Amino acid sequence: MNPRYVRILLTLGAFLAGLVFCFGVVLLINGRVSTPGGQQTAAIGGPFSLTDQDGRTVTEQDFHGRPFLVFFGFTHCPDVCPTALFEISEIMRVLGPDAARVRAAFITVDPERDTPPTLKEYLSSFDPHLTGLTGDEAAITAVAKAYRVYFKKVPLEAGGYTMDHTAIVYLMDKEGRFVAPFSLKRTTAAAAADLRKYL
Repeated sequence: MNPRYVRILLTLGAFLAGLVFCFGVVLLINGRVSTPGGQQTAAIGGPFSLTDQDGRTVTEQDFHGRPFLVFFGFTHCPDVCPTALFEISEIMRVLGPDAARVRAAFITVDPERDTPPTLKEYLSSFDPHLTGLTGDEAAITAVAKAYRVYFKKVPLEAGGYTMDHTAIVYLMDKEGRFVAPFSLKRTTAAAAADLRKYL
């Protein structure tokens, strides 16, 4: 076959593969897939059983009845995690009394280091409405998979390790269904007003 045609076919194939990939990402971010009946169902979220910062078992059922935010991270995170938790805390502050009608979960991707006492100490710097959740490796892997969260241990040259992970804040409705990624890149007042729509 003429090399020119081979190049054209390869380029076209790569373009089509890129389109398929982009479409898949859009479906993932929107958290929606179509069922045969035409209904839209959540593709993000689901059952879990974890341990909170006080050592209590917590499941997804404990969050039902109120909209809630979910963020995956770890206590040794140098910037992204504390920044996100600070911004969520500020949203709770602006909500005032309505903050009691919202939940927010910080789920660790580093269960090896993030024990309940570690989470309790770490979260003491943030809003008290935040719930820290940990578990064994299997439980964390399962909940991360349910929320389509990527995480990976990354060794450091000086020893020890850090965690590479998805840094999306998920907005879930009162029934535990995924609504949309919750943007923190706006004013605190705008984010709080958006959250109030789901109360």
